[in-house]
Amino acid sequence: MGLEFFQISPEAKIIFKQADTICANGLTQVMFAGPEAKLTSTAYCQPAILTMSVAALKAFEAHEKYKNISVKYTAGLSLGEYSALAASGVMNFADTLRLVQKRAAFMEEATKENQGAMAAVIGFDKDKLVEICRQTGAQIANFNSYEQIVITGLQLKVDAAIEAIRLAGGQKIIPLAVSGAFHSSLMSSAAVKFAAALKDVVINPSLIPVLSNVTAKPHGYANQIIGDLAQSHVDAEQIRVNLAKQITDSVQWVKCVEYIASQGITNFIEIGPGKVLKGLIRRIDPAINVFNIEKPQDIEALRLL
Repeated sequence: MGLEFFQISPEAKIIFKQADTICANGLTQVMFAGPEAKLTSTAYCQPAILTMSVAALKAFEAHEKYKNISVKYTAGLSLGEYSALAASGVMNFADTLRLVQKRAAFMEEATKENQGAMAAVIGFDKDKLVEICRQTGAQIANFNSYEQIVITGLQLKVDAAIEAIRLAGGQKIIPLAVSGAFHSSLMSSAAVKFAAALKDVVINPSLIPVLSNVTAKPHGYANQIIGDLAQSHVDAEQIRVNLAKQITDSVQWVKCVEYIASQGITNFIEIGPGKVLKGLIRRIDPAINVFNIEKPQDIEALRLL
């Protein structure tokens, strides 16, 4: 995971080395060589995905063909929102990685407080699913696409929701192998701790708006009077509020994609490990062109339309 970028991109190598210094747990060694069980553990998984994504981004930005590319928005699903914040410059990589470490630790602590579960529901009516969740006490974790919605909550309530979905004609329900009920009220203790951790993080001005998973709109900008002029600046407090809420609230990925598309954007680039978002985005809006960068050769092969 990420080894090829480390080997050929000086810009990516800087990110990997910085991550090793911050995490101090041999992160890149586990990323490059495994074992997989260790890489997917809480202490490694989220920092590894962020590091890989930002390293790939730096390699892409350094390529001669793309130095003048015009980026209108950045966005990411759940953990990916942190890559989006780092990509836009709203947060520097070091601060973002430290936040992700804390986020992962706080969420793991919350999973030990309640026996939570998650399940992906495929091809079932959204309104019916929302009503079933209301009746059973399950909650919506992710609106991933029109066809794929993830439910979450206490194990007993998720089981009750699954039974109700099947009785209502739902045929494809996939229990997820996760340790807890992420993006639910069962993560409230993690959200409180994370809100405190966010207070001292530096939020930088940026010309590239970042979509919030919570609001499905760009994180807020506020006006202030400087001298006789009103100037717009990043609303740092609103970003902090949204990031804390993201731990307990539903991820509005469908609306994020819809918002960006409504602004006339037709080219999306998914940067980081995997191609999950490419599939989701195409299901949300088939007219969008989605490209992937997860290996150096993807940068060379990229042909924006």
